[in-house]
Amino acid sequence: MKPLSIGKLSEQTGVKVTTIRYYESIGLVDEPHRSPSKRRLYDEDAVQTLLFIRHGRELGFSINAIQNLLGLQTSPDRDCSEVNAIATEQLMQIQQRIAQLNALETELKRMIRECEGGRVGTCGVIAALNNHGKCVTGEHARVLPF
Repeated sequence: MKPLSIGKLSEQTGVKVTTIRYYESIGLVDEPHRSPSKRRLYDEDAVQTLLFIRHGRELGFSINAIQNLLGLQTSPDRDCSEVNAIATEQLMQIQQRIAQLNALETELKRMIRECEGGRVGTCGVIAALNNHGKCVTGEHARVLPF
């Protein structure tokens, strides 16, 4: 494979140039070889690593988890219990987010039903936003992004 510029690597992997540079700065992606003119030149390993990272991020894994998974990947004969533990933790976090989203949905539907027109001064949505005590459940804390 012919070495790729950072722009071509970005096109091939769907990862933005600024994100590739960030991943390099935190050690998630190895520093690339440089041309005599100091241009970054990437090989097939960089492509595969970025595709792995991108897919991991799409599945909601944290940068730290992906870094651990990349490290574990370099020991193919090793027991995969650590990999399983990382994936299990991610599943638990997703299940927690789903529960939070369900609580948000329930609360918002209730607030909308109580509003159904009228005046802003007596609006159920506004009343609930002004007083958390008017909410049916307190389990609708902000859902954190991946």
